[in-house]
Amino acid sequence: MKTLVCFGDSLTARYEGKDSPRLTEKLTSQLPDYHVINAGVSGHTTKDALGRIKKDVLAFNADLVTVLFGSNDAASHKKVALSTYKENMLKIVRLIGPDKTILITPPPVDENLQQNRKNRELAKYADVVRYVAEETGSHFLDFYTDLFSRPNYEKLLVGILNDGLHFGEAGYDILSKLISEKIHEINSKGERQYD
Repeated sequence: MKTLVCFGDSLTARYEGKDSPRLTEKLTSQLPDYHVINAGVSGHTTKDALGRIKKDVLAFNADLVTVLFGSNDAASHKKVALSTYKENMLKIVRLIGPDKTILITPPPVDENLQQNRKNRELAKYADVVRYVAEETGSHFLDFYTDLFSRPNYEKLLVGILNDGLHFGEAGYDILSKLISEKIHEINSKGERQYD
């Protein structure tokens, strides 16, 4: 059994009224060969992430780790400067190892409901994630563009809180599908190398 750690903030951690985190539950059913560990903590930025990465991620010696931070780093009330965010993301990748890291861009928000976050800011943080993935050779998922390009994407952001940031089933369906497809792609490349 392989191990997948999902490292992130509330978007990774949320239960959405269920018994376990939505992301963990969906990935467990989509990736039967993986033991999925949820290392999401609400409100965390990349600064917080670096403070707990040893205990919450590295201790598990995972085969793969999803990294989804940025929604709080980009928020006006928590603001982590773009340059610091980039440095933090580079450190996170170096600690995990680029071959094991799946970097995910923070998603857009519904600005009508979200006072602390703006999409043009979040897009800059998403660009940093892309840059870090290219710079380090990590795996990469552009969750921001995938969601933002869908018609009426705001409807996909409706969760129990309905705050324009924390999405419900539809958002987790999209995110878990992107992750599981990426993992299948990574595994099939690995198998081809050993043929």
